[in-house]
Amino acid sequence: MLDSLITSKARLKLLLKFFMNPETRGYLRELATEFGESTNNIRVELNRLTQAKMLVSESVGRTVVYKANVHHTLFTDIQNVVQKYVGIDRLIDDLVSQLGELEAAYIIGDYARGVDSGLIDLVLVGEVKQDVLHQLLEKTSKAIARKIRPLVVQKDELKQLWNQLDIEHALPIWVNVKEEDDPISSAL
Repeated sequence: MLDSLITSKARLKLLLKFFMNPETRGYLRELATEFGESTNNIRVELNRLTQAKMLVSESVGRTVVYKANVHHTLFTDIQNVVQKYVGIDRLIDDLVSQLGELEAAYIIGDYARGVDSGLIDLVLVGEVKQDVLHQLLEKTSKAIARKIRPLVVQKDELKQLWNQLDIEHALPIWVNVKEEDDPISSAL
């Protein structure tokens, strides 16, 4: 769907990278290497997105670093479209409504860094009905054409695995806990 509206593959990859997780940052050569594109092609698209004020840039030494402009009037809309394209909206709805005593759900790995690799690493915190989880993931994986790899942990396990899972750079997709009980907030 989105790839038929946005004909530039480099632009689509940039939108996915920066709008999946607005904390993501990147610079020209890194992005060109990651996407397997020429630096000139990436430069042109970065310039277009920056001129449209969808991305902002800052100089860090001799390097220009780009990130999503979270203050852009269309930021939320673009992020929603990107999440729908990837299928995260469907995943969230299914998980929250049917899984049990879910406290939080986070995406880690490639998708948290804004890379559409086809494999979504999902960390679920709480008591989860395993049979329902298996059915939901199978159904959702087919619907969004991406493999979903879940990891179910309790709050105390999450704290133990914090660095290994790189939760500080995770994409929180759903949290149902009080601020003081939030595993991410309490660990910071």
